[in-house]
Amino acid sequence: MSTSTKDLLGDLLAGIISGGIEVVDLAQPLNEKTPVMQLPEPFVNTGTFRYNRLSNYDDNGPAWYWNDFTTGEHVGTHFDAPRHWISGRGQDGVDTMPIKNMIGEACVIDVKQKCQENPDYLLTVEDVLEFEREHGQIPEHAYLILYTGWAAYNDDHEKFFNVGADGMPHTPGFAPETSAFLARERKILGVGVETVGTDAGIAATLEPAFPSHYYMHEANRYGMASLANVDKLPPRGAVIIATPLKITDGSGSPIRPIALVPVAK
Repeated sequence: MSTSTKDLLGDLLAGIISGGIEVVDLAQPLNEKTPVMQLPEPFVNTGTFRYNRLSNYDDNGPAWYWNDFTTGEHVGTHFDAPRHWISGRGQDGVDTMPIKNMIGEACVIDVKQKCQENPDYLLTVEDVLEFEREHGQIPEHAYLILYTGWAAYNDDHEKFFNVGADGMPHTPGFAPETSAFLARERKILGVGVETVGTDAGIAATLEPAFPSHYYMHEANRYGMASLANVDKLPPRGAVIIATPLKITDGSGSPIRPIALVPVAK
């Protein structure tokens, strides 16, 4: 390792220790109250998070506390690998994706106000271009993060899913043409959202259905859902580290992503 590389890594660690670089937790708590997407019949739903207490310094284990748990790959703050969707069939799983793709710059587009006015808001290509005019083109090896304010509803399932009289959830996401643009015209790693999945609640009615899943995974890109603390990230400059479990043939995994954010002096 060269001296300059040692200095670079040393400066990074020193910044984290001193507080010059803030480490932001982007994960929601994972427990038995975690909201989980529900599909209509006849589709099979993922399991929720469940604890099985093994011992708690008691007769079952007098000197230790531990648990079993069961959960789905796509429960809580989680990672979507390309093989999760039919368009990405045969592409990366969480066990085969390149390790370096777990780290990338965060480009955060703020549409919170628009989502408050319209919970079905779909990010447009013009939204992306407007962001780029102010902050520069979204670079290669970045995650585009959609800041909608939806993380505030994580503990209120009624607001989080926002199911209308039509029986459909009304939550924000990406317009089909925007997902296609990001997948084909920008070399991003993928997208991240605060909602339960990377598509809008009305995505089943769009063409193609669930366009973020369809276009992102077709292009061997990734998704992160149910993110927290997105409001603590700047539009550019933060680095996200998101490491899914190395599940053999896994389509996704719960994650605890973090962001490294330079603190302004």
